[in-house]
Amino acid sequence: MYRSQYEDARFKLGLVGDCLLTRRLSVFTEPEYLQLREILNEADATFANLEGPVNRYFAHPFFQRQGGGTYMTVDPALLPDLRWLGVNMLACGSSHSDDYGQVGVLDTINYLDQAGIMHAGSGRHLAEARSPSYLDTANGRVALIAANAQFNPGARAGEARYDSEGHPGVNAIRQQSVAVLSESKMEQIRQVGAELGLDADSKRRANQGEAVLDEDKSYEFLNHRFTVGSPPGVRNVADERDIAANLHRVLEAREFADYVVVSLHCHEQGGPSMMTASKRSEVSDIADFAIDFGRRCIDAGADVFVAHGPQVPLGIEIYKGKPIFHGLGTFIFELETIQNLPAEAYERFDLGDRATTRDFIRGRYRDDTVGHTSDPFQWRQMVATCDFARGELQEIKIHPIDLGFESPRSQRGRPMLVKGQMADEILQRVSDLSSMYGTKVTVQDGIGVIHP
Repeated sequence: MYRSQYEDARFKLGLVGDCLLTRRLSVFTEPEYLQLREILNEADATFANLEGPVNRYFAHPFFQRQGGGTYMTVDPALLPDLRWLGVNMLACGSSHSDDYGQVGVLDTINYLDQAGIMHAGSGRHLAEARSPSYLDTANGRVALIAANAQFNPGARAGEARYDSEGHPGVNAIRQQSVAVLSESKMEQIRQVGAELGLDADSKRRANQGEAVLDEDKSYEFLNHRFTVGSPPGVRNVADERDIAANLHRVLEAREFADYVVVSLHCHEQGGPSMMTASKRSEVSDIADFAIDFGRRCIDAGADVFVAHGPQVPLGIEIYKGKPIFHGLGTFIFELETIQNLPAEAYERFDLGDRATTRDFIRGRYRDDTVGHTSDPFQWRQMVATCDFARGELQEIKIHPIDLGFESPRSQRGRPMLVKGQMADEILQRVSDLSSMYGTKVTVQDGIGVIHP
């Protein structure tokens, strides 16, 4: 009788967050760094989110977009270092994936293929961007589906038809913010809109054949959608067509793989602290639609759902025996050592045509007084490993890491295992946020442990 070694094997999955990679990784030898590398290399598969296109500087022009911002470049020469660290499975359809436009999306695919790194989340058209990718290991075959709810206009991959080609892009899940108000507050918004002539504008657009809201149920005011309900707050609503299409691919992956991982890049956050938090690191959870999507992926057959984007560790939910990581945070944080940026990035901060990336970094983060460069909590992160036996989750370990908040700009952003007070603070945060979903995190020798 045919019998593979998989049937008796244990499978280990490593999970790390966003990789904003601009410098070498394999040249360093700190014990805490090499211990982390050992943990990741011991896993059968290690997942990361690649937060940027793989491209050589000046090989192609940056893609211009209104508002500028940081444009990422991951040099293809750095991909072997990422493999050296243990990463062999990438989501590559993030919010920076089109920083070099559609040609950058295609170059990223080609460079990752050449490097032998399995990847998902982008494609030559929407079907390819949504499709699962597969990694064969001695202990089981793992599938990855990678979606993105945080994307630039035009970055969503185009659907191919019998009479037209698609276009390159990412597996985007369209979603929209909806502000929920009381009836009295809604009436005030409607009155202001009428006084500003917004109602007349809506009628003109409708008469031109544009799609407009059913204003009996909701109201659009200055590019924001409002609806009546309780409690007040902001909700994010995903496009059900995109959700359903991704769930269909989860069903497909379940047929062809022993383990199925679904990734979602999502900057939108949620939870009760959204009403009061002044910093990203103070928000307690990811958006409601992302949590719902994760549970539906598990229902469709996924073994692990992992979200990333808010750049801080969030809670871990065990849903029907399967883990949902509400936020993995950041793993490599080297966007401050980007070498080249386009003109519109500098214009955003009124910098002249002789400004350099040093001027941009100092201008954007106001000499490290705002943004992630001023927030130590965005540098205290985690790495997770999931142990499976016969297809069932046995244990999750949470390894606290430090990205070097107080280190020089030339060095910080690289992960190292951490012990002591910082490790305790990281694990306490993850434990507190996980407890909202009934998940108990036990600390053993400076490592968080979850038994489903």
